[in-house]
Amino acid sequence: MTKVAIVTGAGQGIGLAIAKRLHSDGFKIGILDYNKETADKAVAEISSTDAFAVVADVSKREEVAKAVEEVVDHFGDLTVMVNNAGIAPTTPLDTITEETFQKAFAINVGGVIWGAQAAHQQFKKLGHGGKIINAASQAGCVGNPNLTVYGGTKFAIRGITQTLAKDLAEEGITVTAFAPGIVKTPMMYDIAHEV
Repeated sequence: MTKVAIVTGAGQGIGLAIAKRLHSDGFKIGILDYNKETADKAVAEISSTDAFAVVADVSKREEVAKAVEEVVDHFGDLTVMVNNAGIAPTTPLDTITEETFQKAFAINVGGVIWGAQAAHQQFKKLGHGGKIINAASQAGCVGNPNLTVYGGTKFAIRGITQTLAKDLAEEGITVTAFAPGIVKTPMMYDIAHEV
């Protein structure tokens, strides 16, 4: 059986590390990223035959559904969906704007919902279960200073993950999350320079 994983935000940082690890574990990898250049670079780093780049804005339901379908059409299956893409704006309370709030929730929370939904649709079409893995954060477990909006999105992802785990279990779909701490990534460097 061919094992296929899609990782959102896989062009760099934690997403790229996840994609590389899954490939080393025998998976074919769908690199789903907002940036075509970083997605193509990730494919070149992983494998020209076992990795496939698709571009989508994870805050857009239809873009995610189309990208997931493209990967399934390319590799013929889907086993694991890793909803990793996200942003982490520095947001002391008095600096939060509607735009910052809406963008962070659209990408971080919307990206998890749309990714899970697209994977669920493909699992049903393929006639089997699978795994959905969502990126939470330690900021969504304990809260971090000056990351009000980011922390809020990650607390929301924990709730969504727990709900979907119950909703999809009978279909043979496992839904879990991981909650990394501070990792040296481009996103973390941006936070460090702003706080």
